Amino acid sequence: MATTAELFEEPFVADEYIERLAWRTPGGGSRGGEAFDPKRLLEEFVNHIQELQVMDERIQRKVEKLEQQCQKEAKEFAKKVQELQKSNQVAFQHFQELDEHISYVATKVCHLGDQLEGVNTPRQRAVEAQKLMKYFNEFLDGELKSDVFTNSEKIKEAADIIQKLHLIAQELPFDRFSEVKSKIASKYHDLECQLIQEFTSAQRRGEISRMREVAAVLLHFKGYSHCVDVYIKQCQEGAFLRNDVFEDAAILCQRVNKQVGEVFSNPETVLAKLIQNIFEVKLQSYVKDQLEEHRKSDAEQYLKNLYDLYTRTTNLSSKLMEFNLGTDKQTFLSKLIKSIFISYLENYIEVEIGYLKSRSAMILQRYYDSKNHQKRSIGTGGIQDLKERIRQRTNLPLGPSIDTHGETFLSQEVVVNLLQETKQAFERCHRLSDPSDLPKNAFRIFSMLVEFLCTEHIDYALETGLAGIPSSDSKNANLYFLDVVHQANTIFHLFDKQFNDHLMPLISSSPKLSECLQKKKDIIEQMEVKLDMGIDRTLNCMIGQMKHILAAEQKKTDFKPEDENNVLIQYTNACVKVCGYVRKQVEKIRNSMDGKNVDTVLMELGVRFHRLIYEHLQQYSYSCMGGMLAICDVAEYRKCAKDFKIVLVLQLFDTLHALCNLLVVAPDNLKQVCSGEQLANLDKNILHSFVQLRVDYRSARLARHFS
Repeated sequence: MATTAELFEEPFVADEYIERLAWRTPGGGSRGGEAFDPKRLLEEFVNHIQELQVMDERIQRKVEKLEQQCQKEAKEFAKKVQELQKSNQVAFQHFQELDEHISYVATKVCHLGDQLEGVNTPRQRAVEAQKLMKYFNEFLDGELKSDVFTNSEKIKEAADIIQKLHLIAQELPFDRFSEVKSKIASKYHDLECQLIQEFTSAQRRGEISRMREVAAVLLHFKGYSHCVDVYIKQCQEGAFLRNDVFEDAAILCQRVNKQVGEVFSNPETVLAKLIQNIFEVKLQSYVKDQLEEHRKSDAEQYLKNLYDLYTRTTNLSSKLMEFNLGTDKQTFLSKLIKSIFISYLENYIEVEIGYLKSRSAMILQRYYDSKNHQKRSIGTGGIQDLKERIRQRTNLPLGPSIDTHGETFLSQEVVVNLLQETKQAFERCHRLSDPSDLPKNAFRIFSMLVEFLCTEHIDYALETGLAGIPSSDSKNANLYFLDVVHQANTIFHLFDKQFNDHLMPLISSSPKLSECLQKKKDIIEQMEVKLDMGIDRTLNCMIGQMKHILAAEQKKTDFKPEDENNVLIQYTNACVKVCGYVRKQVEKIRNSMDGKNVDTVLMELGVRFHRLIYEHLQQYSYSCMGGMLAICDVAEYRKCAKDFKIVLVLQLFDTLHALCNLLVVAPDNLKQVCSGEQLANLDKNILHSFVQLRVDYRSARLARHFS
């Protein structure tokens, strides 16, 4: 049986159990083999089953015995629990009776206490009144004998007594008790001074508990506020030793905030009074010293200091907001800031505008002086307005042309300086202006920017640039207006960026927004008119230059050579020079403009270029070889037109090239060529005008074919 028990292992698995049993039996290996003996294994299994049955019977008997024992113990435990419940009920009844008895006794005791208090309170009052009468008699007799008045260690008790006597003396008639009232008042004042002196000494020694004790006694005296003043004064001793008064103030308030609650019963009032004292004495004095020094002599430094001091003061106020200063600390701190800066903020915008005006004028004048340029006056009034209207309608240059020597009179350095000054002005305006005045003040600053940047600088440069554009019939004219366009375009981008980044946030929710947008729109439209006018006149000059080149280089014999069989050139010299000139101008236009403006100007130049070549070709008569040369020239012009990258311009030159084919085509094929894809939609007079340029036009055969 012991062997059988050894075969049981936890956890029990039947297959493993059989395997272990077979393994222990000789000849019972599960893998078989020569030593395998099934009969012996069967016999072992039968014997083992019998052993298991015997073991099962024995275990079953043991289980039954244990169940019987468990049932017996359960009955005994249940009986014991019932007995304990009965005992608990009896104890609970006794507890209830004891509780009722205690409540009864407590009620009696409370009633007795109330009766004793009712008797004792009048007695105590009577005793206290008797003591006060005794002390009052000492004042009446003029000699203070009580230990409480002579012993300095009992100053707290003396203060309590004298405070009560002082209140009683206020009710006594003056004519009969004037002397005693005077003595009590004198003693009241002496004790008050002693307490304040004691508080001062304790504060210097850093004895918080003594300070709290004395402050509690002084709380009922009239001089309590003086005690607070002394505390505030001593707190500031040695607190402002560094150059940064704002940082010193923040550190001081942080330190006092931790201490004031341990000393005074009303810490928020004391801390608020300290902050008020710092603002009205230290900060106000510091601000005045910093600002008055430059107020009349240096507007730039004055505005910088005002902005810096106001910013640092508001930052200090933000730090102080975390302290308990009473119910409406935001209003309290705002009033303190206003009391310091009100005299400076009332006329801030006038100082800002005056400085901005003088500074902007100086920046511009310094620039023109560096160019040795005397800024000419752009006239106003009836005659000038009339000239302007005539110039806008006719695009004629009125007045003599001015040689600017290639100077655009536009400077990005000047623009950056003006924008930087305006940016700083907007920042100061945002910080220093009253919210109700902010949009109005921002608009005034924007008006200054428009006046000096747009009118005095950009508009002046445009007027000067317009005056510097030569007439269209000038030879070898230098065209600098495109440089003006390029720089003006860059400046407009900077101007627009500042408008969006710095002005818009200040006026976005006010009626001034529409006014600013309209002002910006008007100034841009006004300048665009002058830019368009200058570009148009510049294009005219370009065409004029091309005319001069063609007039000087193109010869009548180019298209009607004397020896038709000895033409060696591929295209004429005039064509080469014109194409070279045009390519330079196209590149210059691309470098001077951006966006759709490039295509618009190039299309206009391309159309005028085409018209010039068209009219130029019609001035000559063409032999057969001359016509071929004209076709070669137009092919070169068309190649040049591809640089424009404008579809319309290329189409125009394609059509012109097709028209030039009429100069060389055989008379029998004229009608076929004219009805081709590129020429079919053209007016017959245009076709006829080109055919007439042929030297053989008057022959009866050609006239008959084209009729």
